[in-house]
Amino acid sequence: MTEHKSKSMVIEIAYARPSEQVILEVEVEEGATVKGAIEQSGILYQFQEIDLEKNKMGVFGKGVRLDHLLRERDRIEIYRPLIADPKEVRRQRAAAGKRMKKGGGEV
Repeated sequence: MTEHKSKSMVIEIAYARPSEQVILEVEVEEGATVKGAIEQSGILYQFQEIDLEKNKMGVFGKGVRLDHLLRERDRIEIYRPLIADPKEVRRQRAAAGKRMKKGGGEV
């Protein structure tokens, strides 16, 4: 048996649905990419809604691309697509707040 010289490292992969959260610990080879680690982890079989071409990824909250090289103890976060446009939600909240103030302020 030939001795394997490349080093391995441990990383985490996090994904959350509204009803459940998963953090997988995965051992990958040094020089592994975000895409390679996700594919190796098996999380794509567990959560079939994850689409590497559509879901955004991050390492400790900072957005990264699929070819980003990982370091020991990095945590890959797979983000769900937004259901609503944040700007539109803020606009609606602001409009609702103005109406409430107007209506509530009258005597």
